[in-house]
Amino acid sequence: MATPHLSPTPEFVLAYRQMMLEAFTNEVQTTKKVLAAIPDTKRDYRPDPNARTAWELAWHLAECDVDFLDSIADLKFSMETVEKKDKPGTVAELIAWYDKNITRAMNRVRSLNAQQLLTPVNFFGVFNLPVAFYLGFLNNHSVHHRGALATYLRPMGSKVPSIYGGSYDEPFQRPSSAA
Repeated sequence: MATPHLSPTPEFVLAYRQMMLEAFTNEVQTTKKVLAAIPDTKRDYRPDPNARTAWELAWHLAECDVDFLDSIADLKFSMETVEKKDKPGTVAELIAWYDKNITRAMNRVRSLNAQQLLTPVNFFGVFNLPVAFYLGFLNNHSVHHRGALATYLRPMGSKVPSIYGGSYDEPFQRPSSAA
């Protein structure tokens, strides 16, 4: 007997989107802390000749987060590389660019209805999933590159912010309990 194929319901996909975007909103705040820790004077640091520079990695992280959300909202992924006219030149400009564009792109995804979120979208011939499920890929890609960038910080002479708990430079602070 064949196993029945279960498809996500509209209610499920709307709740999934909400949960993923709420979680990603928290990740964005952490990403901004890691980006802010890059010293402008050390942007060209790379730990290995085959590695990206800190600036290349920071831009990849920020740009891909935005482009991935825009691709979800567009219901299509494209390999087209479009040079950004407003590409930032400093760490402060990068954080401002990221903050503005990540908010815009997340709002585009929030505006999708259930039917759009359930639309199967081809991901370069590797996957063909309901587009909402690519929010998990977005999160994983972002966390992966943010982790790589965080390993650059100390060798660049910077401090590592807390990410999922305290760091040597930013120890965990237990919230004071209200009496």
